[in-house]
Amino acid sequence: MLKVGEKAPAFALPDADMATVDLADYQGKKLIVLFFYPKDGTPCCTKEVTDFSDHENDFTAQDCVLFGISRDDCLKHAEFRDKEGIGLELLSDAEGVVCKQYGVWQAREVDGHRKYGILRSTFIIDRHGTIRHALYNVNYKGHALEVLQLVKALSREDGT
Repeated sequence: MLKVGEKAPAFALPDADMATVDLADYQGKKLIVLFFYPKDGTPCCTKEVTDFSDHENDFTAQDCVLFGISRDDCLKHAEFRDKEGIGLELLSDAEGVVCKQYGVWQAREVDGHRKYGILRSTFIIDRHGTIRHALYNVNYKGHALEVLQLVKALSREDGT
């Protein structure tokens, strides 16, 4: 698991429209929120993603960009985005490389079997590419507003 103060692992992933999003393009310019969620279209994930999307303008006002990441492919992301009216970028980590880099791909026991999946987690990265908050195993309820408050505090701290 990543810790506060560490450099955020760099990556480039495709979005729902198959355009590549490179994290490095935002460093030095914006605060970044990465939230990892298990699967498009499930009740809890839909609530989490739409909550972030509903507050996207509030994050933008803090000079912050949002990225939702799951292992769903680009087509599934596009269907999910269009069905739910999601405005923010959904990135596809189909191979799970970024999930592993961020420590969110984890094993758990289900009915006596070891299963792997994404641990719902969020990272707030400052303009220098440093992780300022590493929130693992979060509850989706009210999470977007909690993260917004952390981003606002970080913006005040940075004087932006």
